[in-house]
Amino acid sequence: MNLNDLAANVLQQQRSTPDLIADALREAILQGIFQEGQSLRQDEIATQFGVSRIPVREALKQLEAEGLVTLHLNRGAMVSVLTAAEAQEICEIRSALEVKAIQIAIPKLGEVDIEKAAVILEATDQATDAGILAKLNWEFHATLYTAAERPRLLMMIKNLHVNCDRYVRVQLTQMDYHERSQKEHYQLLDACRQRDPKATVRLLKRHIDTAGEQLVAYLQQKAQKR
Repeated sequence: MNLNDLAANVLQQQRSTPDLIADALREAILQGIFQEGQSLRQDEIATQFGVSRIPVREALKQLEAEGLVTLHLNRGAMVSVLTAAEAQEICEIRSALEVKAIQIAIPKLGEVDIEKAAVILEATDQATDAGILAKLNWEFHATLYTAAERPRLLMMIKNLHVNCDRYVRVQLTQMDYHERSQKEHYQLLDACRQRDPKATVRLLKRHIDTAGEQLVAYLQQKAQKR
């Protein structure tokens, strides 16, 4: 799949043009069609979508807010590069916010939520595509946190996941993390099913912190090779 395919897919949806363009560019970044540090020329993107530069500029601002794009006054837009220090900070914030979300959610989790999360894990067991694995990973966590009924908190957590998504895909496919991640997910789900808040918080925090440590180490090694 390339940007043309992504553009064709999203433009079939009934949403505003900037949102649609942002969706396509986001997926292009997450799939590696646009590499970190690569320039994003507004005129070329506008031509590709058959629109003016105005909705493209708005789409890029959306992606800047998500941490995927950096806008420079004189150099235009480029795909953001996530440093090890930034990844560490993101994971530290994730740990704090997601622990709070699960603490609020546990008393409200219903059997429907538990079963939905279980179905997602079963689908994850069968998946091999990095993009699908990353999306299922978010859907699993979001299913547990949604019960907290804290939409702003959930949106903040989602934005942090988006920031790390392209690197999580590397973890899940190239760093032998998938099997371990799934094991931890099943343990977390079991603790939720038993309505055990202490075990749930302990497992979730360890899950996020361990993934963060691996991500930071990966980015440090990557920086050394540049």
